[in-house]
Amino acid sequence: MTKGIKIAPSILSSDFSKLGEELVAIDKAGADYIHIDVMDGEFVPNLTFGPPVIKCIRKCTELVFDVHLMIDKPERYIEDFVKAGADIVVVHAESTIHLHRVIQQIKSFGVKAGISLNPSTSEDVLKYVINDIDMVLVMSVNPGFGGQKFIPAVVEKIKAIKKMRADIDIEVDGGITDETIKVCADAGANIFVAGSYVFSGDYKERIDLLKSKAE
Repeated sequence: MTKGIKIAPSILSSDFSKLGEELVAIDKAGADYIHIDVMDGEFVPNLTFGPPVIKCIRKCTELVFDVHLMIDKPERYIEDFVKAGADIVVVHAESTIHLHRVIQQIKSFGVKAGISLNPSTSEDVLKYVINDIDMVLVMSVNPGFGGQKFIPAVVEKIKAIKKMRADIDIEVDGGITDETIKVCADAGANIFVAGSYVFSGDYKERIDLLKSKAE
């Protein structure tokens, strides 16, 4: 099943001093989703956004908010992020011992649920939950910071996930550029997080180029 290509700029790479303006500009440039990296300083060595920031910026755009929780025990905060405006909530398979329960918790609020896998985590952890989720987020860098280089080994993981469930949305996050997006799309991914690449140039030109390379 072929799915349309979607680009999800990561606001981790935006200018925080004018975040609202950045969101409006990204929306006008043709972004499909807004990717929001939430980090707690524990699961990953960085701190970023909480629900109050997401609630505030929700007013700036109607684009899908793709909220990526890089936090320990995400079940503590699912409701807060949904109420703040998340449309998709993604948790890491490595962040909780009750993965199925967390998926059900997310879906109970009427939003989409996704599972993220770090580069060294096998897709095998998805075996008993893949039919309960809407998306798999494959990390193609080690999470925590933007601007890292793409890890090519994840391409085989994308292919394996696609074989597990052909109609699943597969998102790739980390080192996505006009040079790395095609190999991921060919492997079966259809949603691409791009931070540094988009925000370091003309937003529309970069987004259009990514889509053309992926298709």
